Amino acid sequence: MPEEARLVVDAMLGSLARWLRILGYDTLYDQRLDDPALARLARAEGRVLLTRDRQLASRRGIQAILVQSDHLREQLAQVLAELPPPDGAAFGRCVVCNAPLEEVDKASIEGRVPEYVWETQADFRLCRRCGRIYWRGTHWRHMRHRLGLGGEGAD
Repeated sequence: MPEEARLVVDAMLGSLARWLRILGYDTLYDQRLDDPALARLARAEGRVLLTRDRQLASRRGIQAILVQSDHLREQLAQVLAELPPPDGAAFGRCVVCNAPLEEVDKASIEGRVPEYVWETQADFRLCRRCGRIYWRGTHWRHMRHRLGLGGEGAD
């Protein structure tokens, strides 16, 4: 498996895809892709396919991980055991579209976040692809805690 794996995730693992992006994995997810399209994409881009479908996982010419559990925590544990997360990459990707996030000057996003956030936050990240803005509010701390990364501190 590649050192910093690039992933493609099948339609039945949408929650897993979101959490893998939070952890910093380059994770493609599109629930409209059927099995042949997933296999072609994995092959063409050298991505590891994550699936619960045994038949899909056994296709020739692709690297695949057959995800064993229906439960998100167990799915994450399996992927983390098989593919270590990218160093220092947690919270570095857009959870919606997978693009890398960029740190931006606070002034450049004025008027684009709620007033309370503007007044209480200093650091912002922007997804240039879809325009979403991220900051280290309570949601960020809750996610860090759930992932076992602690609630405070740098990534």
